[in-house]
Amino acid sequence: MRTSRRILVLPSALVALLLAAACSKPEPPDKDQPPEPQAAAQHTQLRDAIQAPIDRAKAVGPAVQDAAQQQRDQIDAQTGG
Repeated sequence: MRTSRRILVLPSALVALLLAAACSKPEPPDKDQPPEPQAAAQHTQLRDAIQAPIDRAKAVGPAVQDAAQQQRDQIDAQTGG
């Protein structure tokens, strides 16, 4: 019986040692050089998909304003305003 217990205890002790060795604290980051921001450097598809309609609306804005002003001018001309 002693040999069978040794056979069972040895692998479980080895697994416990491996798990304990893997549980070490991560190294702290270098305080002299802060990490670079990752989100600002990357162009993501999601951000581009959100930004595209906004850019189109900003590009069309002056034309819409000009058309609205022309319409107001026509209304004023017809009503004598």
